[in-house]
Amino acid sequence: MAATRKRTRSGIEDVRDRKAKVIKDSGEKRHIAALILARGGSKGIPLKNIKMLAGVPLIGWVLRAAVDSKQFDSVWVSTDHDDIEKVAKAWGAQVHRRSPEVSKDSSSSLDTIQEFARLNPEVEVICHIQASQETCVLTGGEERRYRTATSQEVKKGGSVATQPLNLDPCNRPRRQDWDGELCENGSFYIYTRATIERGLQGGKWAYYEMLPEYSVDIDVDIDWPVAEQRVLRFGYFGLDKPEVVRLLLCNVSGCLTDGRVLISVSGEEMVSVNTRDTMGIRMLQREGVEVILISSSEDPVTKALADNLSQRTGCEVRQLGKDIQGEVIAMMDNRDLDWKEVAYMGNEAPDVDCLNLAGLSAVPRDAPVVAINAAKYSCHSAAGLGAVREFSEHILLLKKKAKSQMEQDRIHRNTF
Repeated sequence: MAATRKRTRSGIEDVRDRKAKVIKDSGEKRHIAALILARGGSKGIPLKNIKMLAGVPLIGWVLRAAVDSKQFDSVWVSTDHDDIEKVAKAWGAQVHRRSPEVSKDSSSSLDTIQEFARLNPEVEVICHIQASQETCVLTGGEERRYRTATSQEVKKGGSVATQPLNLDPCNRPRRQDWDGELCENGSFYIYTRATIERGLQGGKWAYYEMLPEYSVDIDVDIDWPVAEQRVLRFGYFGLDKPEVVRLLLCNVSGCLTDGRVLISVSGEEMVSVNTRDTMGIRMLQREGVEVILISSSEDPVTKALADNLSQRTGCEVRQLGKDIQGEVIAMMDNRDLDWKEVAYMGNEAPDVDCLNLAGLSAVPRDAPVVAINAAKYSCHSAAGLGAVREFSEHILLLKKKAKSQMEQDRIHRNTF
């Protein structure tokens, strides 16, 4: 087994080097496909692959990185589930609808990969990316843990003892004096067609070392909050830089409010606004982000309450007609803004175009599926119950992350 040790931030970033090598070695360009296996029958976490992780479907994190890398000739999701197929297509992937024979609990990844290769003969190299990881070459991460308690069990007579796997208990080194060991993390594997056809046996192998902060397993529910913290700090959020967001357009009904209209005994119509949401709006305003509340011209309640809403939130409240996208573009032109500088929060089918076009977009937890699939962020909170505050914090977090990266880049340029 030939192995090379290379340590870097993210495995996806090294694919371009591997792709260049494939072209060089073969003398001609070969079709390289990214393949994510996403079966609908996950036992540990039901439908784990499309569960929201920090506002994005789990599989969306992987697909966004794969598509934006521009290093694959095609990006595929292999699934047996309708909802996973819809999400995969929404994030730019092609779908391989796997057969029932390779969709069983007993089916292996190799079975599915071989089926995909057989049905797509133009593909010569497959990069198998696992959705349950933050992102033939296999990946690993360095660990500095002594494996005594988790060592292999050795049966001696009628009792069971443990045998250390990576240390001599009589000569236990200090942690700082130990180089650690490389553990396979399963983020991605790169195979040639020939290797797949012979069942991954034989040939030369290499590994790719990833930093530990870019590797986390998601197997059970308690792994989820850890993964969310990790991805918010180290995850890939797309090609557009979030710090340029200068305008947030937020729907009143179904985003700022829960969509209900309360009618009093005397016939007065009322809506409720959560103070957490109004605080989120003011947080954005303090950071220089203009916030405009929008509503349909057919919504008489919002129109009647426009002055009160404007006074409470400090925002302009604007009624839009049927051509929402056209009116939003007019607002952008008046402010000399591009779509990447606009964040949009909506909750219905008429918002889909703007949700797709905006640099950042979000929907409340209880939005319909058509809006959820178009948004770049799905809130944990429901409409009128903190969704606007959550999206506001998400925008500010991305701005802070981007500014931190810009400062780090400046330090590097000045230092070297």
